[in-house]
Formats: sequence, C-alpha cells, structure tokens
Amino acid sequence: MTTLINRWAVAALLAAGFLVLAACSKEEPAGARQADAAEAGTLEKARKSGRIRIGYANEAPFAYFDSGSNRLTGESPEIARVILGQLGVPEVEGVLTEFGALIPGLQAGRFDLIAAGMYILPKRCEQVIFSNPSYTIGQAFLVRVGNPKNLHAYADVAASSDATIGVVAGAVEREYARKSGIPDDRVVVFPNPPSALAGVESARVDAFAATSLTVQTLLSRSQDAKVERATPFSDPVIDGKPIRGYGAFAFRKTDAQFAKRFNAELAKFIGTPEHFKVVGEFGFSQGELAVEKSTDELCRG
Repeated sequence: MTTLINRWAVAALLAAGFLVLAACSKEEPAGARQADAAEAGTLEKARKSGRIRIGYANEAPFAYFDSGSNRLTGESPEIARVILGQLGVPEVEGVLTEFGALIPGLQAGRFDLIAAGMYILPKRCEQVIFSNPSYTIGQAFLVRVGNPKNLHAYADVAASSDATIGVVAGAVEREYARKSGIPDDRVVVFPNPPSALAGVESARVDAFAATSLTVQTLLSRSQDAKVERATPFSDPVIDGKPIRGYGAFAFRKTDAQFAKRFNAELAKFIGTPEHFKVVGEFGFSQGELAVEKSTDELCRG
C-alpha cells in the first residue's frame, strides 16, 4: 500500500512539473523579459527620481540655454516638459552636446532622450527610435550683406567654383551639400550655429546653410550688420524631389516602451492651441506645425 501511495506521489510531482514547464513555455524568452525591464526602467527611474536628462545642441529656436532666465528652453525642451509632466516626470535636466555627438551620447547613456529638433532620417532611424514629428521646416542661407556670390540655393554653390558653404557637424545640411554636387573641400564644418555665423561674418565661408528658423533666429540676435538672409531661396532638390525637414524626439532602441508612452501623449498634444502657445514664441507658425508625414514614412525615406 505504501509503495502504491509513493507511486501516486511521484506521478503527481511529475504532472506538476509538466504543468510548470508548459507554463514557462508560454512565457517570453529571458532576453525579451530583460529587454522589457530595460524599456520600462528608464521611465520608471525618471518617475522615481522626479527628473530626466535630455540631450540638446544649443541651436535656437529648437533647443538652447537662455542665460537671461537661466533655463533650458526652445521648441523641443518645452514640449518635452509638457509630455514628460504628463508621464509623471516633473523636471528635465539638459546635457549640452555637439549636434554630431547627440546619438552617440544617447546610446552611451549620457542622457535619456534627445530633445534638439533632430530631423528624422533613414540612417538615424537605424540607430534610434523617433517620436512622431513635431514640426516641418524648409532651409535658408545666411550670407554677407549684398550676397556677393549671388547664392540662393545649394545648386548655386555647386555651380560657383570658388563658393564655400558652412554646415553644423552632424547636421543634415552636410548631406544636402554633398548630394547637391558641392565638393567636400568647399564645405566647412562648424560645431554649432553661432560659430557658423561668425564664419560668415569673417568671410571664412560665403554662406551658412541651416533651417529657416535657425537662420532667422541668428539674424535677430546678431549685432553685426554684415549678414543677411539670402532671398529668394530655393529648398534643395535631392533625387528630383524638393526636401523639407521633419523634427522629432529620439530614444534609445532599448527604450521602445518609453518611446511608445511618450508618443501617445505627444499625439494628444500636437496641433492643439496649447501646443501653438508653447512654440509660437519661438517663431513657429501654423505652417511649420502642419505635419503631414509619419515617422514610418520618413524612416523609409
């Protein structure tokens, strides 16, 4: 009888083991569970501490430090404050970084979110997760007064054998110049827009290429009457298509859940009167906020 009871006990234990194994077989692999924990970790950690670090490149009006108010501000940081506040993170801490080092800095964990008005580009989509676009914008040239070389488009620079153009390191304008046929030896790379402005003022370059709002903001702050915006101006045509930029926030590839939650709140905010109130003071018009393309479209190129 005892032997029979023992046999039944062994059978029960084996059955229980099979049930446990079956349950485990329905779970995600350990690697996937770890990835989920990492994704939730960035946002949860920020919620617990009450703050999060955001990377920016000091390019007004998109993201810059205002010494007068002692505040990180601009289109991207101000929107980030609103969205992160909705997610339970009341404070943002800015980490100033050269534009070309923003994605490596994000990947290295120097900060947890890029809020710099960064364009969504296919090559960047391979490295980071982008939010929905928050604006769309065209290009402009900053030139010396009188526009001595008569530069009104990237094609004009390419056609003039001695014309030079300035771009910011890591910015999309470098690629626009190359695809427009401007040789590398006639492109000067600057660390940031203020240094590029100085390059135009000192005649180191004949034009500085940037977004129309970047150029307009530089002009409004420049005390030097030597520079002006090139008018008229034609946006670059790449592969037969006129180009416009679409700016967004960027997250690490391991922060998919964080990006998803941020995007959900961002979708409720973009296009509202509150949104326009937040960014209107930085020179954004309804035209720049009328975004018609999705992140998926832009990542596909």
